[in-house]
Amino acid sequence: MVRRNSSSRNEPVNHQKTPNMERQGVDFDIQQELAHLQEMIYESFHIPLTRWTMIDEGKLLDQLDLIGETIPESIRKALAVLEQEQDILAEAEAYAQRIIQSANQKAAQILDETGIIQQAQQEAHQIRQQVNQECQTIQDQTMAEIEQLRQVTNGEIQQFRQKTLAESQKLQEDADKYADGVLTQLEQELAQMLAVVRNGRQQLYNNSPTRPQPSNANKPPNSNQKRS
Repeated sequence: MVRRNSSSRNEPVNHQKTPNMERQGVDFDIQQELAHLQEMIYESFHIPLTRWTMIDEGKLLDQLDLIGETIPESIRKALAVLEQEQDILAEAEAYAQRIIQSANQKAAQILDETGIIQQAQQEAHQIRQQVNQECQTIQDQTMAEIEQLRQVTNGEIQQFRQKTLAESQKLQEDADKYADGVLTQLEQELAQMLAVVRNGRQQLYNNSPTRPQPSNANKPPNSNQKRS
């Protein structure tokens, strides 16, 4: 069979596997068979001064049949690899969803805990304010009671002082009256005794046979003389 050569004979043959096929892990039999077909073309007789090449028709057909048999197997393997990749992707996606769900749950839990902490802080702040207000109220009430008690005590002390002073004055007046009464009685008794003494002296003077002329100093007082 004569085939037109569409490329230079010296063009290199690509025997390497593509990176995409290497990443996917697909069987490269079909690529190898196509490379073998390309080698057959390059190794066949080339007509000089033309772009035509003479190829063994039997070998060419056999190679094409081999390629035709290889393609379905390669497609099957590629589909299997694709299905496996889809399973891996599905599993990875499910795993990613689980991670996202777990992260969301953790975030929600953190938010809940943050809310609980904030609520506890607010309650503690309210309790602290309430305690401070109650302490201030108790302190104000205590100071008011102390002031009231001080005023009452001062009033009672003043009343007690006045009462004591009045009682002291009354006792003093009573004592003065009692002393005056005692002294008055004593004065009366002394006056009576003095009158008795004078009367006695007068009688002695009158009864004396030789009574000298008494001087004014030795003359017994007259009982009828008024007391100065």
